[in-house]
Amino acid sequence: MTIIVTGGAGFIGSNFIFHMLQKYPQYRIVCVDKLTYAGNLSTLAPVMEEPNFRFVKLDICDKAGVQQVFEEEHPDIVVNFAAESHVDRSIEDPDIFLQTNILGTATLMNACRKYGIRRYHQVSTDEVYGDLPLDRPDLFFTENTPLHTSSPYSSSKAGADLLVLAYHRTYGLPVTISRCSNNYGPYHFPEKLIPLMIVNALHDKPLPVYGKGENVRDWLYVEDHCKAIDLIIHKGREGEVYNVGGHNEMRNIDIVKLICKELGKPESLITFVADRKGHDMRYAIDPTKIHAELGWLPETKFADGIKKTIRWYLDNRTWWETIISGEYRDYYEKMYGNR
Repeated sequence: MTIIVTGGAGFIGSNFIFHMLQKYPQYRIVCVDKLTYAGNLSTLAPVMEEPNFRFVKLDICDKAGVQQVFEEEHPDIVVNFAAESHVDRSIEDPDIFLQTNILGTATLMNACRKYGIRRYHQVSTDEVYGDLPLDRPDLFFTENTPLHTSSPYSSSKAGADLLVLAYHRTYGLPVTISRCSNNYGPYHFPEKLIPLMIVNALHDKPLPVYGKGENVRDWLYVEDHCKAIDLIIHKGREGEVYNVGGHNEMRNIDIVKLICKELGKPESLITFVADRKGHDMRYAIDPTKIHAELGWLPETKFADGIKKTIRWYLDNRTWWETIISGEYRDYYEKMYGNR
């Protein structure tokens, strides 16, 4: 079995590669990644020399390059993690999100049609559903919830999802889609909430929290997400969407306070900044379908996962220090410096 994993030098993609190589040593894994700001080749250092692993630096919008990789590898499965994914960046510059997230997806599926494929899997997000009101804790996103996007990022992901389903209906392409809640864990790029708060707290820097920090997210440990995708690509039904969530709803402010407590840092570091435009209030996934059909359930409780995550950042300073010493510093100042 040969699997092409796009965006595999990013956060979730790299964790998925580690999971698959460990669980299926007989598989060949080919990582395709453009190595944009969020793609870090050093993340893949532990597997770069493995005989059944190959890394290809490539933009998924490069039609000729994508077709060449397909011609060389004859993949059985393609798992597409490659995406521009930060909401703030999509508000600043929407075009690259449309390019990568929609046109890049089309490029991959066209190659799948040309060369044949057992399964094309699209890694999506719960953000395509919009948000839920804070005063209705009984409401959850299901696979039948209408798409109702709030940002250029979520719109681009929703557009890609619709394109994937259209390729299944029109061309018979064997596809699946997973829509997951917020992930956390090792190798999370330090512009996202949890790693940003950990890194800033370690440096006694301000902890910027949007609005009043009342926004609620459903958090899932990244390893649990990887196990869900593993199940979907092997046993999921073609043409189906599977919601993947952890039933771990937390307010942003409570997560930040928890990180302060774990690191022994004062809550006085918390600084409230101007809210994001069109900020979604609450995400909450109903994972009944994937549990009923594939037997998946999250295994990591948030209380345990956040401690493991903090410990990883303490033990792997070189990884994130290299990131924040570069381009990210300029971006950080641009996004938060004047709030």
